[in-house]
Amino acid sequence: MVKGKTPLAIPAVDFEAVIFDLDGVVTDTASVHAAAWKRMFDDFLSRHAASKEIPCQPFDMDNDYRLYVDGKPRLDGARSFLESRGIELPEGRLEDPPEAETIHGLGKRKNDDFLKQIQEHGAEVYESTVDLIHSIKKRGLKTAIISSSKSCAMILDSVNLSDLFDVRVDGVDSEMLGISGKPAPDIFIEAARQLKVKPERAVVIEDAISGVQAGRAGKFGLVIGIARTGDRETLLANGADVAVEDLSEICVTSDLEPEESLPSALDDFETISRETEEKRIAVFLDYDGTLTPIVETPDQAVMREDMRAAVIELSRHCPVGIISGRDLEDVRDKVRIDSIVYAGSHGFDIAGPSGLQVENQIGMEFLPVLDRAEKELSQELGSIQGMLLERKKFAIAIHYRLVDPGKVERVEKVVDEVAARHPELRKAYGKKIFELQPDTDWHKGKALLSLLRTLKLDGENVLPFYIGDDVTDEDAFRALKGRGIGIVVWDKPYETAAAYSLKNPDEVRKFLLKLIPLCRRSA
Repeated sequence: MVKGKTPLAIPAVDFEAVIFDLDGVVTDTASVHAAAWKRMFDDFLSRHAASKEIPCQPFDMDNDYRLYVDGKPRLDGARSFLESRGIELPEGRLEDPPEAETIHGLGKRKNDDFLKQIQEHGAEVYESTVDLIHSIKKRGLKTAIISSSKSCAMILDSVNLSDLFDVRVDGVDSEMLGISGKPAPDIFIEAARQLKVKPERAVVIEDAISGVQAGRAGKFGLVIGIARTGDRETLLANGADVAVEDLSEICVTSDLEPEESLPSALDDFETISRETEEKRIAVFLDYDGTLTPIVETPDQAVMREDMRAAVIELSRHCPVGIISGRDLEDVRDKVRIDSIVYAGSHGFDIAGPSGLQVENQIGMEFLPVLDRAEKELSQELGSIQGMLLERKKFAIAIHYRLVDPGKVERVEKVVDEVAARHPELRKAYGKKIFELQPDTDWHKGKALLSLLRTLKLDGENVLPFYIGDDVTDEDAFRALKGRGIGIVVWDKPYETAAAYSLKNPDEVRKFLLKLIPLCRRSA
């Protein structure tokens, strides 16, 4: 909290989603953008002035950036600034090299500089923003990220924030969909459309003048301006309902009481033990990041033998299930334990002991369109080095962890084009991954509840546990509120709907071993 500031409360009951700008709100890439614009424009302006035999007036990183460039698509920013100086340049073509004296050429020169700086130095994250996002998601609100930059995916990946947002609309999407740049509200409206919420039920958080103008023009329910440089009045005058210096001044209120600290499931095991008295225990787990560490590629996520032994022993005394975004056969092949239940593709496909086999009929309807999309993606992305296309039964994962960062924009453009041709599918995000999934209301929380019903474990005499490490697991934690125990696996605390925490897969193994005597007692 900024000292001396009274927090602004966003009532969760009044809104369904919050839409964040990237530059200047989530990451401090605005300063990197501004420096790249200045280097490019100063070089151009000095040569232009010399050719006209006039004094050179350099690009001003404060006024010029804020008035003409900030928040706008790259080419719009270039046009706007040059127009302010009375300079006309030919538009040029997308294929123009960075040296070309065209709008496209200047834009490419600036972008190459920006990408180089990010790759060499990374991007700074506003931790107060990340804390707010976790608080928002904990209370069941959806989140979206918008950016006029085509490098949005690369930036989010570089700071490990890709999986915090339900929807992403960036410069790649804007170009493909023909979205007008800010101050037009189109990019925010598209984010709201993909979130399936009305603008009046969504909050916009922006730091740019053009951004708060766009939020106001789109008639969003609340427009919050961030005046990191202290220029609150300008943001308020241009459409912000409120302006703050930092998002630590914002809180989200709901019926849930925020935990001051989340206890360790190992350290507080006695409390957990008391909760299991006179209850039958059932344990459900995520796979990646929970039973195995996060690794470079999906095939490297191999469960250690001591973890496998712990899960096998636990399954002898209570029902055990794994709910994973992986395809059913993939996760079964990785785990190789016959005594447990598997829910692949976030619960669309279920199998287990005694011939248990359940296929979600909603998911089956999407198989033909997934087949067509897989073929198109393979044809258009197959030549990109490091690209890995993983077909799951009910989804297609596009892994770009090993792809040259400069080519990620091309990968996303192809994914967007394929998704646009198949509106039955939606684009989702993970850690250096795009995924095309059935566009239906389904998540791990619903999968867990469905699995409990299928296994006849939804009675009051059953205490279900769910252990997971990802933002997608928050839906499962929320589903267990008041009826079970959610345990988050993290290396850094954040607000979560879980009741307890563990630090890593090794602590997960130790916890499972401690549960075994309790399962014997309740059996």
